[in-house]
Amino acid sequence: MTYMAYINQYGWFDIMGQGAKETILTPALCRAARGLLGWTQLDLAEQAAVSRSTIRDYEGKHHDIHRATEAQLRLAFERGGVVFVEVEGTGTCLGLPSTPK
Repeated sequence: MTYMAYINQYGWFDIMGQGAKETILTPALCRAARGLLGWTQLDLAEQAAVSRSTIRDYEGKHHDIHRATEAQLRLAFERGGVVFVEVEGTGTCLGLPSTPK
């Protein structure tokens, strides 16, 4: 299968093609990001414009989510202040920017 390289919506080098992209936002990272923001599943659903049942089922590992839904969730988290960082040898980590004192 032929793959095409491009810069994705986050400014990262990426590969386009069926099955080429691993999920960045795992169910555990989704729960952790909600925890950092103090959001309920309903809060996230409203911020990302997806159903609460989609979030509940994904976090409960009942099914995967589509790439578009993952992007919506991630953008909602980023708008809320969560920062996603790729750490070599570890994977995707998240945090909140430090606030000036």
